Amino acid sequence: MEISSIIDSLHIPKDILRVLLILVIAWFLIILSRKLIRVFRGYMHTHIVSAEDGRRYETLARVFRYGFTVLIWLVAGMLVLSELGVSIAPILGAAGVVGIAVGFAAKSLIQDYFIGIFLLLENQIRQGDAVEISGKTGIVEDITLRFVALRDIEGNVHYIPNGQITVLTNKSRGYAYALIEFGVAYREDLDEVYQVTRETAAAFRQDPEFGPKILEDLEIQGVQDWADSAVVVRCRFKTEALEQWAVRRNFLVWLKKAFDKHGIEIPYPHLTLYAGQDKQGNAPALRILQQPDE
Repeated sequence: MEISSIIDSLHIPKDILRVLLILVIAWFLIILSRKLIRVFRGYMHTHIVSAEDGRRYETLARVFRYGFTVLIWLVAGMLVLSELGVSIAPILGAAGVVGIAVGFAAKSLIQDYFIGIFLLLENQIRQGDAVEISGKTGIVEDITLRFVALRDIEGNVHYIPNGQITVLTNKSRGYAYALIEFGVAYREDLDEVYQVTRETAAAFRQDPEFGPKILEDLEIQGVQDWADSAVVVRCRFKTEALEQWAVRRNFLVWLKKAFDKHGIEIPYPHLTLYAGQDKQGNAPALRILQQPDE
C-alpha cells in the first residue's frame, strides 16, 4: 500500500510505469544472460579436454551474448510500443513486406548471417585457428555471424564476409604434416642420403624444444622429382597442429649441417655450355673473348 500511494502521489501514468518496468526487466535479463555466459565460460575452461574445444566454446559464447542482447531488446521494443498504444500487428505486417524487399536488397548480408550460423554450429572454424579462405591465409582473430577476420603473417587483417566462403581450409585440426622437400646432387647415393636423413630425424626428435611437437617418426616418401640440377626427395613429420612450420624450418637447419658433415652435396643450378660439332664430329674450341680494358 505504501508503494502504491507513493506512486499515486507522483502522478506518474501507469503506462509510463509499465514501459519503465519493461526496460528494467530487459536490462536485468541482459545482465543475467551475460553472467550465465561468463559462468559457462568458466565451467568450460575448467573442464575442456583440448585447446580446440576451448576456442570453440569461446567463439560460441561471444555469438550467444550478441544474439541474446539483440533478441531481448527486440522483444522489449515491441512490448514498449504496445504499452504506448501503438498496435504492433500492422507493424509486423509492414515489417513482413519490408522484410521481403530488404531481403532482396540485402541478399548477400542475409547469406552472410546464415552461413555464419552453420560455420559455428558445424564447428568448422574457431578463434585461433590457422585457415585459408578465399586465397587469404592467416590466424582467425575474430568470427561473427557476418564475417571472419584473419591476421596474416605480415600482420594485415583481412575481413572476409561469410557469404564469400566457398572453400575453407582449416590447418589446425588434430594434427598436421611438416612436408619437407630437398635436393641432392645426381652423383649422390640415395641410400646414404636416406640413412643420414633418418639418423638426423631421430636426433631431432630428441630435441627438448621440438621433440614433443612431433607425433611420429619421419616418413621418407622417396624421390619426388628429377629436377634440372638435383634429385628432389620428399619426406614428412606428423606434428601437433600449428607446429608444422616451425618443425620444418628447424629440421632443414639440422639436415643442412648433417649433409655438410657427410659431404652430401646440396646442388645449386648447373649450366653446361655446348659449342656444337662439325660434320666430322669434331668439337671446336670454345672461344672466349676478353674485353679490352678501358
